[in-house]
Amino acid sequence: MSGSFEHIDVPPTLVSFAVAAGDTGNILSPEFKRAGSPVVILEPDERDGLLPASESLLAVLRQAEQLIAEKKALSAYTPGFGGVAEALFKMGLGNRIGFRAEPEISQNELFRLRYGSFILELAEDQPVGRKLGVTTEAYAFSVCEETVGQEELRALYEKKLSPVFPYYGPGEGERVSPFTCEFSVHAAPKIGIARPKILIPVFPGTNCEYDSARALRRAGGDPSVFIINNLSAQAVAESAAEMVRLIDQSQILFLPGGFSGGDEPEGSAKFITALLRNPAVTDAVHRLLRQRDGLMLGICNGFQALIKMGLVPFGEVRDADAASPTLTFNTIGRHQSGIVRVRVASNKSPWLSAVHGGDVFSVPISHSEGRFVADNETLLQLARSGQIATQYVDEAGQPTMDTRYNPNGSFLGVEGITSPDGRVFGKMGHAERTGRGLYQNVPGNYDMHLFESGVSYFQI
Repeated sequence: MSGSFEHIDVPPTLVSFAVAAGDTGNILSPEFKRAGSPVVILEPDERDGLLPASESLLAVLRQAEQLIAEKKALSAYTPGFGGVAEALFKMGLGNRIGFRAEPEISQNELFRLRYGSFILELAEDQPVGRKLGVTTEAYAFSVCEETVGQEELRALYEKKLSPVFPYYGPGEGERVSPFTCEFSVHAAPKIGIARPKILIPVFPGTNCEYDSARALRRAGGDPSVFIINNLSAQAVAESAAEMVRLIDQSQILFLPGGFSGGDEPEGSAKFITALLRNPAVTDAVHRLLRQRDGLMLGICNGFQALIKMGLVPFGEVRDADAASPTLTFNTIGRHQSGIVRVRVASNKSPWLSAVHGGDVFSVPISHSEGRFVADNETLLQLARSGQIATQYVDEAGQPTMDTRYNPNGSFLGVEGITSPDGRVFGKMGHAERTGRGLYQNVPGNYDMHLFESGVSYFQI
């Protein structure tokens, strides 16, 4: 392998265990914003001044469905207790889109209950419904000759419960120095295989095996899902023996996401690591990596298992010590779910051979224990060796400690790391959760070519 290294700086402040709190939102770059789109409301007749008449409501539903199917509607929302004003405010939150109302729209119309109605953002002017206004590039709410900044409204909305349920905290806005490690030659196996076999073990609590198998099959691999039976000690022993046999027949071992054992108290992935530390299973894993040039991948729960076994960052199963990096509870103290952006810091891994340092991708996340922690010396060593593969970044592509973008408070914004040779890769974001029809109103590049890269590694 060969590579070049650009700019690395690990500020000592990053290794403080300051309590930070936050949440992720779909905060997108300016080029994703839409301005000038007409916004209309489809309203059913009311039978008692409040509830919609059934036949009229059905007609509204059919019309909304047709506009969405014909791609004439870009987004849709149905008003709740806060009426049209609440709906318009919430529709603009994710992508930071503003709104300007038509001059004749009154305050009464904005706040009156509109149950059964649909507010649609249209691709272009259509003779449907009643026009409320248009979207704006400026993130502001303009109505009745008044303009209020949406950011101000968002802060009031999101921080309502902050005294009892903190939303942001220390570390908010703190930036991390970016670095790039670019490799032109990657690790390669001694023997090529046209369609590598991938073993996907399913532990109690695993919930991403179908998405993972589909992604690998779509990439040209031959995935096999194997369910671990833990109903008795004998069943676990038999599962371990069968897993050894299957690892020896596979080229890739993929530990998918989920909540193994319900994310056991005081640390997730304990059941996974316990099984993989079975001496026979450990030997099979080492044979895969050392003798047959195989690959391993762990996503979310799988990443937690890899790092607690030592497979990342050390490339082998070993006991952890006080200096070993780990994954721990999110700084916000709760589960985080959303879309974040990650930057490729190093493409050393064969899993990242199709991308380049500096490339930014959108990825869904869903975890409670995703905060990567390590001491300064370890962080610096991992960065210099190109083992920090991906980092959480803000809308400008800058690594940060801001919990709106770095959802768990990971040191140095780390989202994924590799073994020294790059053949074992662990990451928190669910790169397998891609496909047709997903995230249609949350623009971004979701395809890291992760699985195609892993499969093509064997097609030499």
